[in-house]
Formats: sequence, C-alpha cells, structure tokens
Amino acid sequence: MPEVPQPILLATAVEAVMRAGEVQMEHFGQKFRIDKKGAIDLVTEIDIEIERGFRAMIGERFPDHEVLGEEFGGESGDRVPRFCWVFDPIDGTTNYAHGLPIFCASLALEIDGEPVVGAIYDPNRRELFTAERGQGAWLNGVPLRVSEAASLIDSLLVTGFHYDVQKDPGEVIEMFAAFISRARAVRRLGSAALDLCYVAAGRFDGFWERKLKPWDVAAGALIVAEAGGQVTAMSGGRYGAREGSVLASNGLIHAEMLETIRDLTPPDVRSDTHK
Repeated sequence: MPEVPQPILLATAVEAVMRAGEVQMEHFGQKFRIDKKGAIDLVTEIDIEIERGFRAMIGERFPDHEVLGEEFGGESGDRVPRFCWVFDPIDGTTNYAHGLPIFCASLALEIDGEPVVGAIYDPNRRELFTAERGQGAWLNGVPLRVSEAASLIDSLLVTGFHYDVQKDPGEVIEMFAAFISRARAVRRLGSAALDLCYVAAGRFDGFWERKLKPWDVAAGALIVAEAGGQVTAMSGGRYGAREGSVLASNGLIHAEMLETIRDLTPPDVRSDTHK
C-alpha cells in the first residue's frame, strides 16, 4: 500500500476525535452503563461505542494499520508496528461519568514507533488541538506556543494520580506537596491529554505523572513538543509513550522540575520502569 500523505493522516485524526466528541456530548449528562476495570478505574458504554466506531473507520480506510486503544488493546510483544493509531475514546472517563465537563478524545498515529500526527478534541470548549511532526502545533488552526515562565515559583503546574493511588498514596502526596512548596500553584484536572494540551497552549507551565498508558500521552506529548516545549520521562531520560511516566514543560523550568523529582526519588528507582 503506498504511503499516505501526512496531511491526509492528520485529517483522519481530526475527523475521528471530532466524531468522538459528538458522541460524547450526545450522551453526556444522561444515564448510561458504567463498569469498573479496577477499584477506581471506570469504563462507560460510551467509551466502548466510540472505540468500536473508530476501529471500523480505520479498518475500512487503512486495512494495514493497527490500532492500540484503551478499551480493546491492540499491540503485543516487542514488535513495533509500521503504522499504529493510539486512541483514547474518552480521556477523563471518571469526570465524564460524574458529569464533570473536563474530558476529551485523544488520537496519535505512530509510524515505526514515532508519533507523526496528533489530535485532541475537547467538545465542551470546542477546542481542537493538533500537531504534525516537524510542522508545529495548533489550537483551532492558530499556532500554539508554550509559556515563558522561567522559574517554578512563577509557574502553574498540573499533575494526575494513577489508578493505584489508593494502595500507596504516600509517593504521590509527597511529590504533590513538594511541587506545591516550590511552584505558584498546582492543579489536578483528571485528563492527562488535556493537561498536555494546556502546557502546549501556555495555560500550564509544566506537567508530571507516573503510570500512564500510551493512549493517555501519545498525542499530547507530540503537541507539547511541536509547541516548543520539552518532554522527557520523569527520570529525565528519553520520553516514550510506553515508558509509563512523563514530564512535560515549557523547557525553561524543566531542570527545576527534574531536581524536585530527584530530591524525592531514591537512586535505585530513578529509572522509569512503570509500564
């Protein structure tokens, strides 16, 4: 099958997340089925409906492409697919299930393991965040640029709590407290994809979180990088969507954020092994 031009791939990503947003809003605030994948990890029938529709769309248009989605998985083993769409039908499912209007759909296309296009759509604010590798990032077609905050004390940060937090909240709380003591303020929204978009847009200056999945961060990390920001693992090592942690910032405060994290992290666990 011939290579598909990058603009067509981005157009597909945009169409998919906007379709997802339409379905999200059609059911938002209504009664729908909610199941548990874990003690506090929810999945709704809307997540499943959206992902099924997306997989059908990709199967029809790009039959040789693979899909890695939150609800039905996808890749296995160490093989890196040539083309892989990484999709979260509702990022912020807990918010969605509780009627809190902070959620989105997130989609990236990876080629040989590297994200080349990304699209994230927030249907509540009608904000479409997009990026193409090497071409920049945009919000509703307007170029994005990270903030110019140069120190933590002048920064507004954001983070998230993984689904195992109830088992061992100490580390999460300790790091949250450390950043509160060094930054202007810290927020917690419940959608890693939107957290990353807001770093790209300069609304937040930095974001950190552990135990993330590829569909949480693949698109958002590309958007931050293309908006001029810096993205690494929380250890400071090379970022990868499957590494399990992410540290994203405007670049100017990255070293200070890493220092804060390292002050709390024992040397023997500083590598990012949370898959």
